[in-house]
Amino acid sequence: MERLRVLQLAALGCWLPMAVSCGGGAWFSWCGNCDDGEPPSVSLAAPVDSVPPGQSVHLVAAASDADGIDEVAFYRVDAGTPILQGRDRIEPWEQDVLAPADGRSELKVFARATDRGGRQSDSAVLTIEVTR
Repeated sequence: MERLRVLQLAALGCWLPMAVSCGGGAWFSWCGNCDDGEPPSVSLAAPVDSVPPGQSVHLVAAASDADGIDEVAFYRVDAGTPILQGRDRIEPWEQDVLAPADGRSELKVFARATDRGGRQSDSAVLTIEVTR
């Protein structure tokens, strides 16, 4: 027999309903008023500062927020326009991005973190030299 339990998380001041069944069955969580009103913080790093054209660079983002992080999206900046390269919903937030092979001398990338309240923040743009 299933029953619904509602627990208050005092530290967050919010309510967390949980569906519990005999034998430790499935549960779900929901936090209705846990939005701290602040956007997440996010930074981006790469293990290299230069890359040959057409080669990939492994990017790693660090993101945090009191609400928790829903996802981190990775962008390459082409002619001033952000182009989505991929999204990661599981920490550690990582993405491989290809360096342009069209004669450009720089690869510009940034990460965008989205918290569980839907707020977003962008990291600083990271510039990696494209070597020939």
